[in-house]
Amino acid sequence: MRMKDFTHTVHSLKDTLYRFSLRIVGRTDEAEDVVQEVFVKLWQKRKEFSGVKNVEAMLMKMAKNLSIDKTRSKHRGLLNIADTTTSLTPYEESSQGQLEAKDALGRIGKLLESLPLKQRMVFQLRDIEEKTYKEIGAILEIPEAQVKVNLHRARTFIRQELLKADAYGL
Repeated sequence: MRMKDFTHTVHSLKDTLYRFSLRIVGRTDEAEDVVQEVFVKLWQKRKEFSGVKNVEAMLMKMAKNLSIDKTRSKHRGLLNIADTTTSLTPYEESSQGQLEAKDALGRIGKLLESLPLKQRMVFQLRDIEEKTYKEIGAILEIPEAQVKVNLHRARTFIRQELLKADAYGL
């Protein structure tokens, strides 16, 4: 891998890797450390990676593994989804709309925290990072069918919990 290719890879994937790692480790400083570690490893082993067809999938796997290692070593919780949202949709132009949107994102974030790790990762990669089932399967090293099952379970759980909360007026 040449310096030009490395720089292009870093610029194109740093935000995706950061958001993915942040969803797992829950702290910005740790997510930044994970991303930096991934790119250091990529640079140190650049000759070995020259034949890799899907560098993005390989880097996402590395970020996943390093993030899980950090989480296991410190027994940390996950970040609230409202903290990772950077822009508002047109609906949220009014201050009332902004408050409602932030509240909804906060509720969804709390629900995401209660999901099993694999479901959280699949949800993050599919619904937030917009990866394909095939890409998610490659990143998480699971069959596409398992990706679909985990995503379905995560979405179903979140939908049911939101409906329960709305029924109770929460």
